[in-house]
Amino acid sequence: MTRIPELSVRPLAGLPMFAPEMSIAQEICNLVGAQGDALRDDDICVIAQKIVSKTEGRALDLASVTAGGDAVKMAAAARREPAVMQAILDESSEILRATPAAIIARHRTGHVLANAGIDASNIEGGDAGTVLRWPIDPDASARAIRQSLQEIAGVRLAVVIADSMGRAWRVGTVGTAIGCAGLTVVEDRRGKAVDLYGRTLQATMIAVADSIAAMAALAMGEGNEGTPVALVRGGGRWVTDEDSAGAASGLRPIEQDMFR
Repeated sequence: MTRIPELSVRPLAGLPMFAPEMSIAQEICNLVGAQGDALRDDDICVIAQKIVSKTEGRALDLASVTAGGDAVKMAAAARREPAVMQAILDESSEILRATPAAIIARHRTGHVLANAGIDASNIEGGDAGTVLRWPIDPDASARAIRQSLQEIAGVRLAVVIADSMGRAWRVGTVGTAIGCAGLTVVEDRRGKAVDLYGRTLQATMIAVADSIAAMAALAMGEGNEGTPVALVRGGGRWVTDEDSAGAASGLRPIEQDMFR
């Protein structure tokens, strides 16, 4: 029987409110050091999308958005403000559903989610029309943060950028990896492992990055906890230096989309 190492997750309390051009990596290292600890080899650093977007200047004042004809029509059907609909269109490659219940979009990165990731929660000015968009390239953001963390701390680790997303046929949201660096995104067990009765696995592919993002997001919280970063330890078997396509490599190709 294969032994799985124990996993632990530790949300980091005490980080500052992030603003454009602040260094997430430096703030993490400062805080961990102040707590009498240090980043270690094989740590997995899970970072909330919100603070990445804030440091990259991805806030948007909806008052500055001019809605086009398509946005106006969709907004009327979905009972949304035209500026919000235009912002969603600008972040999307495709609108899959636009109804009063939900706007489901294929983000230009390939992820499918509500409102193309545009959100006003936990954002200064959210009540006055300021929203936050995803990083332009979440995988590139993860790679940059990972490089900075490794240079500052002198260790080998992984970075996951997580956001809360809904799932087809399920109620509620779950933490999901939208950016990833230094981590096996999907572990393909097909033909490489056996079950308890010695049968070779035929279909098992483990969504490692999403599973770690979900665990960390549950510990980090979704409201006013103020813990947008968590350290996951015990997952060294999935930390890697091999090149990968990041979280995007875990997306199902459009031609395999079973809900179209």
